[in-house]
Amino acid sequence: MSYCFTKALKLPFGEAVERVIDQFKQRGFGVLSDIDVKATLKKKLGVDFQNYRILGMCNPPNAYKALSAEPNIGVMLPCNAVVYEQGDHTVLSIIRPTVAMQAVGNDELGPVATYIEGELKAVFDSLH
Repeated sequence: MSYCFTKALKLPFGEAVERVIDQFKQRGFGVLSDIDVKATLKKKLGVDFQNYRILGMCNPPNAYKALSAEPNIGVMLPCNAVVYEQGDHTVLSIIRPTVAMQAVGNDELGPVATYIEGELKAVFDSLH
């Protein structure tokens, strides 16, 4: 079982990032973090890297449920999506919470992970 949903998009990188963020917002997620890996690697290591953004997405009501059921679950939050260039196309990958939460072994997290994964999959399916 794969730990993420992944596909190539028919969008330029910048537009793909904007569309991903917009689709998440439409489903009640906010952007907690936005890491520009290309800029960070250039600044810290002086190396060139392809466009690569890590978006940390959060749905507050469900984050609260997960944290209430398992205080240490914060190490696995927020839900990450990555958008990056690979060759001549843009790739989108989104975490699968049901797979990630299996490692925790807390049955109370199952319904939250299933719900959030459905929301993430809806975002994933909406983008082409």
